Amino acid sequence: MPTLDFWFDFASTYAYPAAMRIGPLAAEAGVTVRFRPFLLGPIFKAQGWDTSPFNVSEAKGRHMWRDLERLCADLALPFRRPQPFPQASLLPARVALIGFEAGWCEAFCRAVFHAEFAEGRRIDDAAVIGGILEGLNLGAQAILEAAQTDGNKHQLRRQTDEAPRLGIFGSPTFIASDGELFWGNDRLERAVRWAQRGR
Repeated sequence: MPTLDFWFDFASTYAYPAAMRIGPLAAEAGVTVRFRPFLLGPIFKAQGWDTSPFNVSEAKGRHMWRDLERLCADLALPFRRPQPFPQASLLPARVALIGFEAGWCEAFCRAVFHAEFAEGRRIDDAAVIGGILEGLNLGAQAILEAAQTDGNKHQLRRQTDEAPRLGIFGSPTFIASDGELFWGNDRLERAVRWAQRGR
């Protein structure tokens, strides 16, 4: 089956609707999706930002929040603005890597996005992440311990370093198996079609 890599940071606002939409869209097109969490922080720092560009520009941030409210309403997705913003996404990203190998990554990622953007919960809280894992009938303690091992930490660092080498500068980003890159939730359908047809 053709594949599409879904690169995202859990703190990314527009990654929330993308994560909730990509599974059914890709399945209908016969495309396999691979969830690829990474950290946007190093990319932002390379551009001289110490926070989200939506915080750097007040006008851009104000528009983004209203746009996201409209988008979620159109998609019938619950929405609650997370506080603080951006959320620290290191812990769930590490856990998602464990899930990638074990086959529950997508379900976990969708649950994290729901907790953050639908319920306004803190995704840097181990209790919140543990509760999500338990809700998926997974052993939270063992997974949280595995996520903090040096090997898993290095894996996330490698994946984060790989992102800019692929040309990624924001989240969400979709990359087809031929390397074609699409940025933004509004390019998801186009990315799925490209992955399916190769053009």
